[in-house]
Amino acid sequence: VEIRSKSKLPGLYCTYSKVLRKMSSNVKMFVETALKRIPNGAQAQRAGGIFSAQEMTRRVDNLRAYMAHENLDACVLTSINNINYYTGFLYCSFGRPYAVVVTPDNITSLSANIDGGQPFRRSFGDNLVYTDWQRNNYFRGIRELVDIGDRKNVRLGFEEDHMTCERLNTLLDFIPEAKSNLHEVGGATMKMRMTKSEEEIDVIKHGARIADIGGAAVVEALEAHGVGVPEYEVANYATQAMIREIAKTYPDSELMDTWTWFQSGAENTDGAHNPVTSRKVEAGDILSLNCFPMIGGYYTALERTLFMGHATDDHLRVWEANVDVHKRGLELIKPGAKCCDIALELNEVFSKHGILDYRTFGYGHSFGTLCHYYGREAGLELREDIETVLEPGMVVSMEPMVMFPLDHPAAGGYREHDILVVGENGAENITKFPFGPEKNILKA
Repeated sequence: VEIRSKSKLPGLYCTYSKVLRKMSSNVKMFVETALKRIPNGAQAQRAGGIFSAQEMTRRVDNLRAYMAHENLDACVLTSINNINYYTGFLYCSFGRPYAVVVTPDNITSLSANIDGGQPFRRSFGDNLVYTDWQRNNYFRGIRELVDIGDRKNVRLGFEEDHMTCERLNTLLDFIPEAKSNLHEVGGATMKMRMTKSEEEIDVIKHGARIADIGGAAVVEALEAHGVGVPEYEVANYATQAMIREIAKTYPDSELMDTWTWFQSGAENTDGAHNPVTSRKVEAGDILSLNCFPMIGGYYTALERTLFMGHATDDHLRVWEANVDVHKRGLELIKPGAKCCDIALELNEVFSKHGILDYRTFGYGHSFGTLCHYYGREAGLELREDIETVLEPGMVVSMEPMVMFPLDHPAAGGYREHDILVVGENGAENITKFPFGPEKNILKA
């Protein structure tokens, strides 16, 4: 472990000045250590164990080109998704802040001492560690990495949609040279992430394949245990199947965040993000299969409506209507199509079936470095208020959903979900798991 000398930044002793005078020299030296490096082990040859150095260089070069155009001296990125995108390091916050600082010459992740050498080993670029021994060492680290020197003014990029007001104010206390020169970069970095490289598309295709494995495991568990199996047992079985396949496909990657939402019955299926419970599956239940393999912070998904044993005529009518919308949506995803136009046309299909009022969310979204607790490429969603035009390299889902309340004869939530890669002349559906009543009414 290479310890850096104590920070000389202003305010170092503001909290502990009286306490420091009472410390022994060794303890004082320890507490004064604000920043350090922990090159413990070798850096992975592929960022996060997945992406090549050439791929990571491409991403950073795109950001630097944007910085040059906007005359930015540095970008301080703080979100899980952007730090992962530009370094391959997926941080676990646990209440601590993280960052990656990009300048024209350097890219360095800033991590907490609790993580040891793991951020260094997983990151593309350099890594700097801040200690907990004094408040605001995180901001001292950012100032050090921005490398202000003798400059009186610094143009600094930051993520307005992620950094809190409190942290922004503290950052400006430590970098007052940027007070009149802040530049929001969250929207620009989102647009960079929206179009995927060949390496990213390859990861997403593997993710879709592994999601199908999770879906097959859900069906296997239901057919093996039948009526009476708890939701959590089905979900756990599917999640373990996906984790094993991720480990096999990417043996150098970290295995984290893969999950399954399996919901049963009209009440538990009414929300797309309803958590798993201990409810036991009953005959005639509407079921919602949702498998989410996470590969190096990259999200993919499979979602399907199923029924246990049988579906009533009312259920079938609604299910088939949603499948009709899903099929039409798959046809509409192509280069040149506008997100809002797709949504509006699918609204017409729902309207013809008389169930438009039961829609619950948009028709699809982008994929990449995102999860249920970080990241969202909001500029690439199939919604009425998004005018983005689909281009080759974009990856989107088609996932119509309708929900009927408990007092309706077709009560429950219905949705299908496929992933499509937009190409030069059309779109490739990379989800292979079947959908609809002909395939997904299971034996009770």
